[in-house]
Amino acid sequence: MKRNNNANYQPFVRGALTVACLAALAVPASAADSLADALTGGKVSANLRYRYEWVDQEGVAEKAGASTMRTVLGYTTGDYHGFGGFVQFEDVHVVGNERYNSTINGLTQYPVVADPADTEVNQAYLSFKGIPGTTFKYGRQAIIYDNHRFIGNVGWRQNEQTYDAFSLVNSSLPSTVISFAHVDNANRIFSEKHPTLSDVEMNGELLNVAYKGLKAGALVGYGYFLDYEPGQPFPITASNKTLGVRFDGGYPLGGTKLLYTAEYAKQSDYKDGASTVDADYGYAMLGVDLGGVQIKFNYELLSGDGVYGFATPLATLHAFNGWADKFLTTPKDGIKDAYISVGGAWLGVNLLAIYHDYSSDNLGYRYGSEWNALASKKLDKNLTLTAKYAAYNGDPNSPNQTRNPAPAALARDIDKVWLQADWQF
Repeated sequence: MKRNNNANYQPFVRGALTVACLAALAVPASAADSLADALTGGKVSANLRYRYEWVDQEGVAEKAGASTMRTVLGYTTGDYHGFGGFVQFEDVHVVGNERYNSTINGLTQYPVVADPADTEVNQAYLSFKGIPGTTFKYGRQAIIYDNHRFIGNVGWRQNEQTYDAFSLVNSSLPSTVISFAHVDNANRIFSEKHPTLSDVEMNGELLNVAYKGLKAGALVGYGYFLDYEPGQPFPITASNKTLGVRFDGGYPLGGTKLLYTAEYAKQSDYKDGASTVDADYGYAMLGVDLGGVQIKFNYELLSGDGVYGFATPLATLHAFNGWADKFLTTPKDGIKDAYISVGGAWLGVNLLAIYHDYSSDNLGYRYGSEWNALASKKLDKNLTLTAKYAAYNGDPNSPNQTRNPAPAALARDIDKVWLQADWQF
């Protein structure tokens, strides 16, 4: 776990002391479990994921062909008076020739496929479950809230995003889950080998409260406070707080089901953040489930005023605004994403098709459009095969706005194809 200075140790020390004090109160002195049995009587987990990613990007000389294998090995200890532990190693290797820009291999004649070869400790944490309805974790861990829009693990990429954090999840209140984390460091997908993008050190406080006692759906309120340390990929002037609410549910209508989601969040400056950090987020979905086929109409807004666009740096970004990954960073003019999705199963194959239309919030010009398609088949309890496609068509007029030009990259077309096999043990 990286640290800039000794002050960054303090939240972890406080967290460790908190867990120890709670354990002293909660664990009976007569507990007879064997620590050795807990350490040796755990469970091994493993995952192998092969992926071939092909990218044809306008303006880049060569086409990328990224053939990579990810191996994940984990071990969960047994329970000892409520205490437990988990360690997980992750290795990403290139299979065959390296024909893609991994962001660290210097092969800039190819498009970027952010799956660098590396071996890392992906997760390593101690846990405590000695208090009913509560789980504490301290160490490197995956943290996912809601649909990954603000806090996620970027599970699509071969190198998962994890966090050095102290976290707790409490479900002791009826139909309520309270999640909190103090984050010291985000271990990003670019691997520890990247000289500038590998980690984001911060003092981050994450709070997410979900109430599922309503028949109509789940109500979630959240507050994410990100205070970046100096010298990070995100400057301290980008430090921000995001306060929001989300409602997600469905309602039966005869033989069908109405689906709906509404969400709003406000983002503003926090700590040393600049006063220009000021933006809004909105999402609305209305859909229907027709015997397993889901049709959804979606609208997502990440506002921008030409100076600052609503930021979600810890999200699983690949899942939003198209799989071509053209909007991993919100343009300063913001983005309006209107899209329709149709998904269901046919002959045991899960199918999904999505069409996006993108435009700016500020000035109201068009960025482009995108088609996404996916087919996934689970062959048995261990093996899943996936084929996936993305085609982004940029509007050639988007970089020519006279008042506030959009990034020229958004006008360039890109096509991507993925073939993937997952073995879970």
